[in-house]
Formats: sequence, C-alpha cells, structure tokens
Amino acid sequence: MLINLIPDFFAVLDSADRVTAYLQYYEAHRRILEPYWINYVLDPEGPHFHEVVRSTVHASRHDLRSMLDRVDVVTLARAAETHCRKVLDADVDVDVVLMAGVGAANAGELVVNGKGIAFIALEHFTGEPNPDTNALGLEPELIPLWLAHEMAHAIRYTSPASQSEMRQLINEDGGFYSYWETGRRATLRELMINEGIAVQVSRTVSPGHAAWEYFGYARKEFARVREAEPLVARTIAQHLDRAGLGLRLRYLSGGMSDDARTVERHVLPERSGYYIGAKMTEAAIAARGLPWTVRASAADIFAIQQNAAATA
Repeated sequence: MLINLIPDFFAVLDSADRVTAYLQYYEAHRRILEPYWINYVLDPEGPHFHEVVRSTVHASRHDLRSMLDRVDVVTLARAAETHCRKVLDADVDVDVVLMAGVGAANAGELVVNGKGIAFIALEHFTGEPNPDTNALGLEPELIPLWLAHEMAHAIRYTSPASQSEMRQLINEDGGFYSYWETGRRATLRELMINEGIAVQVSRTVSPGHAAWEYFGYARKEFARVREAEPLVARTIAQHLDRAGLGLRLRYLSGGMSDDARTVERHVLPERSGYYIGAKMTEAAIAARGLPWTVRASAADIFAIQQNAAATA
C-alpha cells in the first residue's frame, strides 16, 4: 500500500507553530516515524530530538517543492511497487512510504508488527543538494531504484517462505526490525547477501542507470571499490561466519573512520560490502531466479556461488 506523508508534512510547514505541528504529525504517524527515527536518526526520547525537529521544520524546502511540481512521484512510486511485486512474486503486503525525512537516510526498510515498510525520504531526490536539509541532490529518476532496493529487504524480512536469518531475528524481536540488533546478531554472510540481493533487484526493476548508482556510490568511489575488490573480498571472507555490529558498520555503512576501515595498511572504501555482496548473489539468481534468492538462506545462496566458482 502506498502511503504519502508529504501533504501532512507540508501542512506542518504551513502552520503558525511548526515545532508543535511536527510533534502532532509525529504522533499521528508514530507507527512509521518512531522506528524511522530509532533506526536511522536518533532516539526520539533523547535530548536532541527537539533540536533536530526545529532544524527540520525551519529548513528551506524550495528544492523539494520545485521537484514535486515537475515530477509525479506518486505515479513513479506506484509503478516501481507494482514492478517489484511482480519480479519477486510478492506473497506479503509492503507499505511504500513517501515522506520528508530529517536529513538522515535517503531510503530505508522497516518492519513494524510483522509488516514490511519501504520508505523514501524525498528531500534527497530533488536533483540539487540542500545544506539546510543535508539533502544529497539525487535525481528523482532514482526513486524507483531505491524503492526496489528497500522492497527487496522488506520481502526478505517478512515473506512466510523466507529462510533468511533476518526474518528469524525480526520474529524473535516480536516482528520489529532493528538495524542495530540485526547488525549485532546476524552473520556478516547474511548481511552481505541481504544487501547484494537488494542491489540486484534494483537493477532488474529500474534498469539503465550508471553502474555505480545501484550501490549508492559516486563514480570515483565505484572505481576505488573495484580497484580494492581483491583485498576487500579476501578480508570479508575471513569474517563471513561472525556476527558483530562493527562488521556491519565497517563493510556496509558510511561514516566510519579511516582507522576502522584500515586493513593491511589500506583504507577500505566506505560501504564496499555492497559490491562484494552483489557478486555473491549472481550465481544463485542465474540458477534459481530472484523470487527464490530473495527468500533463500544465505548459506544456500553462498553454496551456489562457491560451486559456480569451483566449476568455472
């Protein structure tokens, strides 16, 4: 189901007391906004919540309004949702949420009470950076790419046929997804393959983009990752059966220090695991297809990849 929070957010901006209006907006959509804040921003019960709210509601939104005047994002999102459901033989409902975020993730996945959510923070897709909102300036034509990526996660996490560690961990937590808890408890193999599948789904649902855009890299970053591939792959292979938040942050997150990403006196590129993870899924997708792969265990996917490498 498509949920468009943009009209309600603009009503906040048009109100006389924007901070109070945002708090009311937050409460009205707490099912979505609370886990968004917890997983991608900061604890909404913490001391900095109101500070972020104030900066969010008083930021310039000229770029977002201009983009929405020229791009029918609702139609774009509906088409991506329909295509993704067909490509993955969807057997669960996923909420697709269009929203204005608070300058954190440009897109992401959530699970709330067992239901998957794929959200897009539209301030990042206006085609121009905005320092007031920390917007990335991505082109709106990339919205289907990112929605497909997040929908792949949501289906892997919630499909009754899914054999993934992520689904098991989410079920153990009462049907709620936590980036931090799954980062601590899921093996690196699962985390890598999870992102690799999402990259491959986005390529199928939204073809024709530059290769680096499917990984969220800039062009130069993509070149660095490809150059460092042998070192990254060798390093990751040593940790695939381990679990730990530090591993997720090192290989699949931005913002880590150079020291945290240094291996053999080389600084690994940020989020280099996305590239390796996508390669780890290629053989399974070729052999069994995307619907099977998105629901398969990481061990089964990895075994196909190992067998393909051995017979190549």
